[in-house]
Amino acid sequence: MTTHSVAFVGTGADPESPDASGFAMAYHHADAFDALDSCELAACADIVPENAAAFADHNGIDDDSVYEDYVAMVEDVDPDFLSVCVPPAIHSRVVVDAVHAGDLLGIHCEKPMDLTWGGARRMAEEARRHDVQLTFNHQRRFKPTWVTARDRIDEGTIGDIERVEMAPPNLYDWGTHALDFAADVVGDRPAEWVIGQVDYREEQQYFGAHNENQAYALWQYDNGVQGVVSTGAGASLVPGFFRFTGTEGTLDLGFRDAAFDLRWRRDGDADWQTESVDEGEWTEPITDAVAHVVECAETGAEPTLSARKALNSTEIIFAVWESARRRGRVDLPLDIDDNPLHAMVESGDLNPEPPAEESDPGRDD
Repeated sequence: MTTHSVAFVGTGADPESPDASGFAMAYHHADAFDALDSCELAACADIVPENAAAFADHNGIDDDSVYEDYVAMVEDVDPDFLSVCVPPAIHSRVVVDAVHAGDLLGIHCEKPMDLTWGGARRMAEEARRHDVQLTFNHQRRFKPTWVTARDRIDEGTIGDIERVEMAPPNLYDWGTHALDFAADVVGDRPAEWVIGQVDYREEQQYFGAHNENQAYALWQYDNGVQGVVSTGAGASLVPGFFRFTGTEGTLDLGFRDAAFDLRWRRDGDADWQTESVDEGEWTEPITDAVAHVVECAETGAEPTLSARKALNSTEIIFAVWESARRRGRVDLPLDIDDNPLHAMVESGDLNPEPPAEESDPGRDD
């Protein structure tokens, strides 16, 4: 069996103590790659030497394969796969540097794509030009409850999909999963336009990136399906985490403290049908995602986690912020390079107060 070498950039600190500064996701990536007979863990790099050394010791990586400089690691080790788990602000730089430094088969990067829209596009384009498979860890596409909901919709349980509504805690850090899954359900189509507004009065940063306190937005995909997102105080607009409306009914997904995970009701039915799904360990979708990524790199099939697909949902996130900056609808494709939310903070258009206490993004499961 072909053995692929895997290297890691950004090992993080203690995986047992995740917080808004880091989740040490490289440990979970490593477990997923190590579970495959076709992969071996070859090297790691982190600007904090003790973090890299601890990661290497935990994963059986030789001391001479531990680096501070990730470019030197890629040049020396020449891995087949690279796992990137650094903060979003340097995703694009690390990916582009790695693409130029090595002969990689694939790069699997943590979400969100990048801190700026220009960076997200740039890393996707460079990987495409150099024929490197670039994927992003939107592993919730493999989350059992979400898979079950998608299957029910694909089977025609509610007819043809017309609208997706969602209520994530925020647009960027957590919302990237929600918007990515919405895109998955509607066929991974790009949006045509976005209109939205945000409120940002108390500073909320996850992994070095600003996240609004409250947002509301509407957009339309190029197949006519519409999307709605409501974060923060308006999240109660959606009864579950998602509501999918079709030509023949409605399906809701994700409930807190409920005896079921999803429910659906066809038009004319008096009662909801409900279903519960065994989720297993929260890390299992990462294992499934990485196995899928490796298989696609071997076969040449486009991964469900591809950069092309990630760009569709990422563009909507930046377009919501851009709509707030312009105070109007934004027609796509998006013609900016920066991060509108960060730019509005830097310009003083938004003035968030220091947080009352450190916010917790919650486990990325």
